[in-house]
Amino acid sequence: MKSIIDDAKLLIFDLDGTLYEDTDHFDYYCRLLQKRVTDEKKQAFWDTYESMKKGTHPVAIGKVYDIKNDASVTVDPMTLQVTKVTSFDGIEWSEDRVKAEFSGELVYDFERLIAIGDGWWLPYATAMHFGLKQADTWECYNATKEYMVTDQFQLSKTPGLKQALYRLKDKKKVVLLTNSEIEDVKRLLHELELNGLFHALYTESEKPLKTKGKLKTILNEYGVQPHEAVSIGDNFINEIAPALLMGLKAVYIQPNSIEVDHENLHIVPTLANAL
Repeated sequence: MKSIIDDAKLLIFDLDGTLYEDTDHFDYYCRLLQKRVTDEKKQAFWDTYESMKKGTHPVAIGKVYDIKNDASVTVDPMTLQVTKVTSFDGIEWSEDRVKAEFSGELVYDFERLIAIGDGWWLPYATAMHFGLKQADTWECYNATKEYMVTDQFQLSKTPGLKQALYRLKDKKKVVLLTNSEIEDVKRLLHELELNGLFHALYTESEKPLKTKGKLKTILNEYGVQPHEAVSIGDNFINEIAPALLMGLKAVYIQPNSIEVDHENLHIVPTLANAL
């Protein structure tokens, strides 16, 4: 495992779920959203979210949530072809309906087709199903981010991460590529005691929609060939598949058993196992 990182000239880290692996804040986010539905829907709201977390619901991490059709879309992340669609209640679409609705490569966006790559998006999909507005999710998301930098919330530091980044920074370029806004990134890095350990911070990156473009920009800025770079993250759709398709190597942080086989891919249960 260490050779894939040791041999690289450029390491591109994700932030949420990568540099810290806590998940309690997802529940906090969901509780804020739950308060915005009517009392008779509150229990169903939470039960739906819990089933998503357990992977027993059609909408789950690794799927795409189709807001327009209130459906779970299964996509091959390496080809971007839709292979299956299931209604929110678990009814599978016919093959003809799938072909009629989704022809060619799927294009992710932040309006209709939402890549459920990590735990942030499960409360969001639950909220959309139960009739909340995107403004509700944005307000609750911002409130959660604010909560995460208070004394009430403590981030768990990955063992050995700070020391490893110090060592790696002296030998290669180490950058951060995240969808988070710059002020949130600075606060989180301060909380994790990782300030000053990255050569550059690329924020508000709009992954997965713009992942490939961002990766190309970073490679060009540092004069590095794709095979000399490693993308490190917990979100297969956002960070891993686009990198592999471009010829980069990748480290996928995934604590659960998963069947993905690629010569340039290494899967670890925690970032501590990769450094």
